[in-house]
Amino acid sequence: MPIYVYEVVEIDGSSGETFEWLQGMHEPPLTQHPDTGVPVRRVITAANMAGTWSDMKASSNLSNKNLAEKGFTKYVKAGDGKYEKAAGNGPNVISAD
Repeated sequence: MPIYVYEVVEIDGSSGETFEWLQGMHEPPLTQHPDTGVPVRRVITAANMAGTWSDMKASSNLSNKNLAEKGFTKYVKAGDGKYEKAAGNGPNVISAD
């Protein structure tokens, strides 16, 4: 379900505080704030899509497989002063001991 942005309509018709609301695409837009009952209107915003600079794309770029393919080595903390290799080349464990 998409998250829509709404703004409170002030008495003079100007924009008030904004909030996000999760609702189905086929549900009618809210006309009143769900908590306070004051009038609201939906704000038109840009769609959040998985593009070059999105969070979804960043996650795939930083995946263990992708890091190893690019020649990086990734270590994950396994305990006090101990790190285990998660991707790439190099020793399997790095330890402060």
